[in-house]
Amino acid sequence: MSEVKTPAILPTIESPMQLHQMSIAELKQLSDEIRDVLCQLMSQRPAHFASNLGVVELCLALHSTFDFRRDRLIWDTGHQIYPHKLVTGRYNQFHTIRTRGGLMGFPHPGESEYDLFMTGHAGSSVSTVVGLRSGDDLQGRKDNHCVAVIGDGAFPSGIVFEALNNAHTLNSNMLVILNDNEMSICPRVGGLASYLDRLRSNPLYSGLKQEVVNLLNKVPVFGDPTERLLAQIKEGVKCGLHGGMMFEEFGFKYFGPIDGHNIQLLKKYLKMVADIPGPVLLHVITKKGCGFEPAASDPVYFHTPPVFERAGQQAVITKKSSGKAYTNHARDAIFDQMKHDSRVTVITAAMCQGNLLEPVREAFPDRFFDVGICESHAVAFAAGQAKAGLRPIVDIYSTFLQRSYDQIFQEVCLQNLPVTFMMDRAGLTGPDGPTHHGTFDIGYMRIFPNLVCLAPADANDIGAMLDFALKFPGPCSIRYPKETAAEFTRTLQPVELGKAEVFSWGTDGIILCCGTPLADCLKAAEQLREEGLDVGVVSARFIKPLDRAVLKRAIDEGLFVLTVEEAMLMGGFGSAVLEAANELRLDTRRISRVGIPDRFVEHGDRGELLADIQLSPAGIAQACRDLATESPVQL
Repeated sequence: MSEVKTPAILPTIESPMQLHQMSIAELKQLSDEIRDVLCQLMSQRPAHFASNLGVVELCLALHSTFDFRRDRLIWDTGHQIYPHKLVTGRYNQFHTIRTRGGLMGFPHPGESEYDLFMTGHAGSSVSTVVGLRSGDDLQGRKDNHCVAVIGDGAFPSGIVFEALNNAHTLNSNMLVILNDNEMSICPRVGGLASYLDRLRSNPLYSGLKQEVVNLLNKVPVFGDPTERLLAQIKEGVKCGLHGGMMFEEFGFKYFGPIDGHNIQLLKKYLKMVADIPGPVLLHVITKKGCGFEPAASDPVYFHTPPVFERAGQQAVITKKSSGKAYTNHARDAIFDQMKHDSRVTVITAAMCQGNLLEPVREAFPDRFFDVGICESHAVAFAAGQAKAGLRPIVDIYSTFLQRSYDQIFQEVCLQNLPVTFMMDRAGLTGPDGPTHHGTFDIGYMRIFPNLVCLAPADANDIGAMLDFALKFPGPCSIRYPKETAAEFTRTLQPVELGKAEVFSWGTDGIILCCGTPLADCLKAAEQLREEGLDVGVVSARFIKPLDRAVLKRAIDEGLFVLTVEEAMLMGGFGSAVLEAANELRLDTRRISRVGIPDRFVEHGDRGELLADIQLSPAGIAQACRDLATESPVQL
């Protein structure tokens, strides 16, 4: 393995203002030190890697040109924030990143004045910078700079074009840096990607191009046919030579593309565009994984790779995940359905790798659709396919699916179309933190008429539930976490609409579990039985519609009911149980809930975070003890 290098410059940086005094040679040395520190981090824990390697020079150029104590900087989809954190006084804490109580892996205003927003979703940076510019202008702060850094993968998001349109109207001074690395997490797709490819490959984007355009501008335009033809040729050549015409139609002055790994060139352009009035777009070409060959060669794998040790320009993987995750089982179930039913399609939003769908894409290229980071479009697109007679599966993380809330309502549920939502990363995702925890989907999905909501308890439920959903005549959702899948040995009960699965029935109480916390519920019940408290365990299976017969039986028998869910308590599964009990005129004093309280859960080890909010065998058992020792009058 390579020796761990001790950085010389990086530990001395307490403020990015120190970068203003550095020479280009010192900034280059600093970029090497940052990459060394990033590689060292990867020997400790998984983290975002290739994207951070790709923005090192851009980060140094920005901080050595602007003063972001008064200027504004927003990093879109902030997983490339690590170099920024290292030069804004957080080097000594950097070893704690993505651990409980340590630095967050995304921007966090609570950590530094240089982090303005906690950005974890793609596409919002341009909108927030337009708002910052407007707010500063209205309050008389007109002499500062507002900068958004957004990747080419995030740029096709609909909100970006809404922001560009608004920026054109305001015509205020702002800088949008398009960080073009030909990637989102997976290779980018779509028409904008092709347009950027043409800009990247145009050899005439430098001074020669402008000289040609200046020459053509001197050609007069008159009225006869020959002269009109000459005018048409002139405009055609200008469009061919002058890159960025699309951006200029939005009112942005376009510059680039330029080399995003050349600090001197970056600083030159940043200084130049800083004083240009109105909206400016600077097109910067970078390479994900730059500086570490394995990551540069395979930026998809090295987006968030397993723990590895660096051996020169080689990565030796030292820790692989154990067991098969729910994501794997979901992928296999999708594959099986597509193999047996030609109507089944799968749609994802730039998350082919995250959802492990590469085998599906390879086997069924005509029925696999990656629409880019455009979740609203993905859902409306699925609605169109369903209306045409297909059975689309929308496979998107829980936290990202909420970006398509209106389309779930209007295009799918209101039309009662058979679209199946596979919500990966439901619950706490661990070190990614509050921007990525999938804690709200029960609350935002179960309220829609026509929508059936399911939660598998183990790996065996996944395939059966997907089979049910694809045969159901209306929309369905299936939620599952980023976690190694449990597999319970049992005779698997068929999935029937609104029917729970009773694992055991108790004489003292019932744990009514929503989804994958079932393993912890079973452990808690076993522990309680050893103490003499007979508590049964039921897997709800359906969040909506609920199995009201099970709930009524438990309350009628005088048992307590503890609901357990890895989701927000407010508006969640437990709330649905209380609503059902109220409608059945049952005694709700015998019902209590365990789940995620009304706060954002920070980042950290998933097990530690769950234990903090009682979502562990010990916490569930204690909640049962509390219920058992309280009389209905006290309740």
